[in-house]
Amino acid sequence: MTILHIDSSITGEQSATRTLTRSIVEELKAAQWGEQVVYRDLAANPLPHLTLDAYADTSILDEFLAADTVVVGAPMYNFTLPTQLKAWIDRLAIAGTTFRYTENGPEGLVKGKRVIIAIARGGFYGEGSPAAALEHLESYLRGVFGFIGAEPEFVVAEGLNISPEHREKAISEALGETLRLAA
Repeated sequence: MTILHIDSSITGEQSATRTLTRSIVEELKAAQWGEQVVYRDLAANPLPHLTLDAYADTSILDEFLAADTVVVGAPMYNFTLPTQLKAWIDRLAIAGTTFRYTENGPEGLVKGKRVIIAIARGGFYGEGSPAAALEHLESYLRGVFGFIGAEPEFVVAEGLNISPEHREKAISEALGETLRLAA
């Protein structure tokens, strides 16, 4: 079993998503002894934005397809995902490989792959919050992974910029959720 671990936060060790993805991966490894982990830090080693030449390089897609479980750290920047994460995702949605068009609409071809996404948001953007209409991170990730056939699971820490106490509490609660996901 292979875990693909993706981090995209630019804040290094201060990153809530890096804390959460590290916990998720460690819990998965503990629950399923012998896991191989492939790590990609998209902030430290960003992929170039998609070009025709980059589109022809299938190494990122091959890495994704080879993984049994994918763990993604996705901080919310300006209401959506970081550009470095978008550049990675652009290499995954490939007609004929990860999805296909049919008479009945698109069909995802990446069924059975487990995708766990750790989200961190500075404010409150969840359903029912005053700023919910500005949430374009979780909805985008749910849509794009669903489009290719995966049903993503989410761990969300939000309100991180409200106060240091709230940040600590939100991360602690999200870390507790990582235990459930690994079970």
